[in-house]
Amino acid sequence: MKTIDAKTVQEKLENGEQLNLIDVREADEVATGKIPGALHMPLGLVEFREHELDKNAAYIMVCRSGGRSGQATQYLESKGFNVTNMTGGMLDWEGSIE
Repeated sequence: MKTIDAKTVQEKLENGEQLNLIDVREADEVATGKIPGALHMPLGLVEFREHELDKNAAYIMVCRSGGRSGQATQYLESKGFNVTNMTGGMLDWEGSIE
């Protein structure tokens, strides 16, 4: 499984890179703030919503600490998607939130 840390994601966004972020936390967690532009797709719905994703795009999976996003990364990777897990999750995130 490919991984990236929260600081690197933040630096990429601050440098103007367009990233496809998917936040797999639950709605009440996302309500407290998410990375701007991240798509909210709760972990329990990933398998039902994978048709919304493009296998030619790269995605970075986000959750609170990196565990659930790791599960989503493994699942989507097994389905042929280009996915990377953001280790440390929102606990390590120091950038802006919306």
